Formats: sequence, C-alpha cells, structure tokens
Amino acid sequence: MVHPAPIETSELTGKLLIAMPGIGDPRFENAVVFLCAHSSDGAMGLIINKTSTEIDVSDVFEQLDIRATPEMQPIPVYFGGPVELGRGFVLHSTDYAADHASMHVGEQFSMTASREILRDMARGAGPDERLLCLGYAGWGPGQLEEEIVKNGWLACDADPEIVFSTPDWAKWQAALKSLGVSPAVLSSNAGRA
Repeated sequence: MVHPAPIETSELTGKLLIAMPGIGDPRFENAVVFLCAHSSDGAMGLIINKTSTEIDVSDVFEQLDIRATPEMQPIPVYFGGPVELGRGFVLHSTDYAADHASMHVGEQFSMTASREILRDMARGAGPDERLLCLGYAGWGPGQLEEEIVKNGWLACDADPEIVFSTPDWAKWQAALKSLGVSPAVLSSNAGRA
C-alpha cells in the first residue's frame, strides 16, 4: 500500500481533510472537509461534498427574510458539519469581501458568515465561486491531530477546482488523486499491525 508522506499537523488551515474508510462516524463517511481554521485551540471546517437533502436555499432565505431575484444563480445547500446546524457559512473565492465579516483562508479562499453575502447572492451578485454550508465540523484542542494519527484523515492542498468545480460525488476521489492515492488501496486498518 502507498503511504503518503506524514503531514505537519500543527497548521492545516486552508487544507482539505479527506475522511478515510472506517472513520467511524457516518456523517463523515467519504467526506471532504475544507479547514477554515486550525490552531492549538482546535479546528473548524466545512464539509464540501454533501448537499443537504432536507433544506433548500429558499428555506434559508425565507427564514432570514431574504428575497431572491430572477438573477440569482442556483445555490445548493451543503451539510457543513454537525455543529450549529442553524448557522450558515459561505466558503467562496476571494473576489468578494463583506466588511468585517469575511475571513481570508489562504490566497484562494475566503469564508463569510453574514446576511450581507446571502442578500448579495440572492440578487445574483456576490462571489463568483461559492458553497453555502449549514453547520460546521469542529474539533477541540488536539482532537484533530489525534484523529489524523489514528488514520481517520489525510490532508491535501485545497485546489479551487476540487472545491468549487468538481461534482460532489467525485470530490473525495479527486482529493485522494491529488495525493497520488487510489481509493482502491485504502483500508480502514491502514498502518496498524
């Protein structure tokens, strides 16, 4: 089996986490998570390949009293993770910034959690590339590092092509391929004697 080089777990902000087979939590089965923040205090990320089957963007806009215009582009709603499911986050390209509400995550991504970005998206404006996520994935201090050591996750560079343009069903395989790993060689017991 091919083992990717060990990663430095002290700074994963702006990377993609790839859930390994046997992760043990069905919410993360075949998940790809964009890490918005990672430090000694913990980590926060957004699942980018699981669209919600229960909530439509019209439900989100109705709850926030935002009116969509005919210019609005289709906006799928993603299950961003199991924490604070009623809270929305938009992972997007850096061509958009909301005053004091947008956080740059590396050179090619930003994350905004404000009504302003949703209002702009509803009228057909806002960022060129975007994912609307409800909820997030969160880890306490040292928790993510422990999960990585136990073969729960691999990490790779976040490529905008994978994040924004690859179909959801293919993002997991595309992220693995960016590391030179074939899904066929993975095992939930990898690295254990």
